[in-house]
Amino acid sequence: MTSATVLNYWKAGLTDVPDEVWRHPRLDVLLLPDNALTRLPARLGTLASLRTLDLGHNRLTSVPRELGDLTALSDFLYLHDNRLTSLPAELGRLTRLAYLNVGENRLTDLPDTLGAMTGLVELRAQHNRLASLPASLGGLRSLRELWLRGNALSSLPAAVRQLSALRELELRENAFATVPDALRGLPLLRRLDLRANRLRELPGWLTELPALEKLDLRWNEVPDDDPTVTALRARDCVVLR
Repeated sequence: MTSATVLNYWKAGLTDVPDEVWRHPRLDVLLLPDNALTRLPARLGTLASLRTLDLGHNRLTSVPRELGDLTALSDFLYLHDNRLTSLPAELGRLTRLAYLNVGENRLTDLPDTLGAMTGLVELRAQHNRLASLPASLGGLRSLRELWLRGNALSSLPAAVRQLSALRELELRENAFATVPDALRGLPLLRRLDLRANRLRELPGWLTELPALEKLDLRWNEVPDDDPTVTALRARDCVVLR
């Protein structure tokens, strides 16, 4: 189960964080997925050397603000498939973190401090209850992938235009009636998933996205003869039916 730097409690039937964890204050990796955890002790914030923390597939309804003390987290933080309704603002202190997964929860918003997490390369917040995103999102200048499937989004903040490193954007199963203008001009956007929204037409500027390789429009109401669809078909990068 262990070495001096890694503790793996995957599917261990746990309802609390084991006492053994506190005997390894310089722990690098702590894996606690697929258990029955309902709470986390504030003491978790004392594990100052953690680079990866996996708390996915548990029964957490909240996480302590002391999670923001884990400033050495640089690889992965998994909080997906829990029962979280909010995230502490202190998460914004995790400026070195590259990957954050908060999908499959009950979140209605993301903290305004999200934009301070400037090391993020991938953010997954799919299958929540998000109706909007914070404008601070524009601060994530290193972000390459953003996964937002299965929320209640109908618009994106203008600050998304600042995500110059963004390559993949999943907006599937939301409530978009138009393609968000905030995506206009994104220089590296390669894949845009807009399946199962409420689109009836497309803006012409989509043809000006220089790196676009795949635009997925299935389960919308965009007609076959939409002029933007015609232009993108010439580039073989649109999926309509």
